[in-house]
Amino acid sequence: MMINIPSVIEISGTVAFTISGAFSAMQKRLDVFGVLIMGFVTAIGGGTIRDVLIGDTPVNWMRNYETPLIILGTGIATIFFKKYIKTFKTTLFLFDALGLGLFTIIGTQKGISAGLNPGVCVALGTITGCFGGVLRDILLNNIPLIFQKEIYATACIVGGTLYILLLNDLDTDIVELLAVAVVCAIRIIAVKYKLSLPKFYA
Repeated sequence: MMINIPSVIEISGTVAFTISGAFSAMQKRLDVFGVLIMGFVTAIGGGTIRDVLIGDTPVNWMRNYETPLIILGTGIATIFFKKYIKTFKTTLFLFDALGLGLFTIIGTQKGISAGLNPGVCVALGTITGCFGGVLRDILLNNIPLIFQKEIYATACIVGGTLYILLLNDLDTDIVELLAVAVVCAIRIIAVKYKLSLPKFYA
């Protein structure tokens, strides 16, 4: 049976961001409901904003019951295995980087399918990858990473641009995996070596 790469990418991104959101909520000592809501917000926030912007409504997770079930199952599993997850901060960071890369490509593809110009497609990919985390951080009273010095949205822009540039020259599956890898690599390297964009002060 052939593996459906786009489906694998979407499920993997959903799981990765759900874990990231749920664990962030547990660090703030939210109750079970709060943890699950943060998992949902992080996983579907960017995609919801994207779908509303391009008029693709009802938004994807309202039409596809599998997505809420995956988020719910992942959120519950994160709660039950929190003691193990807590000891793997590097793993949690990698989940966040992976989700960033996966959702960036999903959003970019959605823009292409809607017949939008390349710049808007990259913007949609960036929104899909970043804004679930933005909503999560706002609700948890944190300054969103995208607005700090860390290289976050920039990784999405580079990955989305690379995807569009290579799409007509290489097999789609290869381009998808390559673009995801680039986003993840930029994010990981930036954090490891403390690379950042310049900060401005008033």
